[in-house]
Amino acid sequence: MKIGIVLYPTFGGSGVVGTELGKALAKKGHQVHFITYSQPVRLGSFRENIFYHEVAISDYPLFEYQPYETELTSKMVDVVKYEKLDLLHVHYAIPHASAAYMAKQILKSQGIDIPYITTLHGTDITLVGKDPSFEPVITFCINQSDAVTAVSESLKNDTYAHFNTTREIHVIPNFIAPNLKPSNAASEVRRKYALDNERILCHVSNFRKVKRVEDVVRVFALVNKKIPSKLILAGDGPERSYLERLVRELDLCGKVLFLGNVSDTAHVLEISDLFLLPSETESFGLAALEAMAVGVPVISSNTGGIPEVNVHGETGFLSNVGDVEDMANNALKIFKDEETLNLFKHKAVDRAHDFDLAKILPLYEKIYFDLVGEGK
Repeated sequence: MKIGIVLYPTFGGSGVVGTELGKALAKKGHQVHFITYSQPVRLGSFRENIFYHEVAISDYPLFEYQPYETELTSKMVDVVKYEKLDLLHVHYAIPHASAAYMAKQILKSQGIDIPYITTLHGTDITLVGKDPSFEPVITFCINQSDAVTAVSESLKNDTYAHFNTTREIHVIPNFIAPNLKPSNAASEVRRKYALDNERILCHVSNFRKVKRVEDVVRVFALVNKKIPSKLILAGDGPERSYLERLVRELDLCGKVLFLGNVSDTAHVLEISDLFLLPSETESFGLAALEAMAVGVPVISSNTGGIPEVNVHGETGFLSNVGDVEDMANNALKIFKDEETLNLFKHKAVDRAHDFDLAKILPLYEKIYFDLVGEGK
């Protein structure tokens, strides 16, 4: 099967999932065509059955804002026609679903009927989608999709609550890629960041307000008062400057390490003892799942789809959004002794196996084959 995948090629969850899905499909023999404005950060080097089509953004002085959606639509039409794709799979509703709808109509006028699948990932529904200026477009494009998936039951329910959609939404959770395994050099790398008697807490995100990274720092500050520890922050974004000032104000310089964007976060996770995810909202919590996959328990908020991943009292703990004291106390429970920490680590790995790519990939393939079969 020839599949076109449209995504944001960045460090965000939707881009990671879309890229890893494409790589897995290619490995199974499908021909995968990525269509986006730059090469996805998780795509890596040359791979069999994978092709990349760049959406070139024209710089016309007439436009104050360049019409990416229009250029994306044109590129999708071009790739479908000349690569003879069987279907399009777009990740994130804005603007990919609307571009897919326009591409489908253009192709239909030329005698080509191509189905498109829209996967909802979170903020396209829970934040951006609630904006009245976007709601009519998102509702229409969801309803016009040939199939719709969401990454959690929570996101599915939010979509039905906020949009007048008539489409059935299939819940297909995010997954862990098979390469998320601790390396043999992890212990040596760990010593470059912390002493043997120190615990390492970590957080990975795009540093937007919704991630509440300030709470990460404040939780760590409380934990650090009780036990020797370090905090590793991987990622970058609009909150970073404020966070750096906060670290100085709390006298945590030298204990909080800003790594910036990291293409392979597994290397950060595998040297950590605890992952912090205090987000205002999360449709799924992919970063938490990736931490659990390498044996790192999770302290998180209890919002959105996170409770569908992080099991309270087993793989970590859940707290109300903003309750940094409870999060810190829960972290200290996990750190109370080596036996307790190891128990949480083992439970985290066991839970992560429920989201193995080998279990998730066939769910997408079934939708693909059903749609292409209908078209034929």
